[in-house]
Amino acid sequence: MKEYFAFQWHITDECDQRCRHCYIFAGSGGMKPGFMAWEQITDTFYNCLDFCETYGRLPYFYITGGDPILHPDFWRLLGLLKKHGVPFGILGNPFHLTGEICLRLKEYGCRKYQLSLDGMRSTHDWFRKPGSFDITVEKIADIKNAGIRSVIMTTVSEANINEVPDIIDTAVEYGADVFAFARYCPGKGEKGAGISPFEYRRLLDTCHRRFREYEAAGCSTYFNRKDHLWTLYEYEEGIFKIPADACEGVIYGGCNCGNCHITILPSGDIYACRRVRDSKVGNTLKDRIADVWTGRMDEYRDYSRFKKCSGCELLAWCRGCPAAACGGDGDFYAADPQCWKEVRK
Repeated sequence: MKEYFAFQWHITDECDQRCRHCYIFAGSGGMKPGFMAWEQITDTFYNCLDFCETYGRLPYFYITGGDPILHPDFWRLLGLLKKHGVPFGILGNPFHLTGEICLRLKEYGCRKYQLSLDGMRSTHDWFRKPGSFDITVEKIADIKNAGIRSVIMTTVSEANINEVPDIIDTAVEYGADVFAFARYCPGKGEKGAGISPFEYRRLLDTCHRRFREYEAAGCSTYFNRKDHLWTLYEYEEGIFKIPADACEGVIYGGCNCGNCHITILPSGDIYACRRVRDSKVGNTLKDRIADVWTGRMDEYRDYSRFKKCSGCELLAWCRGCPAAACGGDGDFYAADPQCWKEVRK
């Protein structure tokens, strides 16, 4: 069976918010939001399909922005996806969602809609804008009632790490189908997310216990252990074991950068990962993605260059988060700043 390949496609920078941790507008100095024209959208779409046909993969699109629903050709794009039977999810805001809009999204084939909660009410609204917390949790019901999976995602930093257990409770209370969190990746000149390795391990331990309690109680929310350092935690706790039949040199999981994911920006620029700054490898309006994949993208698959992970027995399953690693000095191969494992080479 063919495996899926994920395209995180930012069709517009237009957004109702200016979040404090936004990668788009950080240091932009009032940057004018960009968006893809319809002809560029169709060129990019068929470029993606060509890639999947070339490498025997199935396309899956995460349509995002900005807020993708603000793009003037948003529904036209969803029609194109439906015409070709291509599955997709939306990473967006709650502000333009209604019961009717959610039903329309479902008709076009939307499988999941991801919203963000970056703290409890005061913290989340400080990150985003006043009223954002309340409208976000309210829209979970509209998404679910339309038959779309509702996803709550949290970006963890020193500003909200102590609120994560309460965010989990909130996601469960409002019936989110999926909950996950990832770490904030610092931009150029920033020192980091402000979380020590052992603080982060304590968070994973706390969340693991909370997840287990809810799972034992029959909670319907799926807790997606998205961060790759979950692999290290579960390895130490005896939950994950290295398979006896694992082959040396084979990558089985961990960071998707260079493996089964690319990001496309409104300009057409192709990034190995949106969270990895300076990871541009091409442009969909000028380059064939299938050619880019075996060109500059190769450097993101050179696992021998990882300064810490290359000496770890979990290399094929983890590799932490290179985006978090390169946030400060731009070194993609640097050690994950929240990894607590001691590695002897």
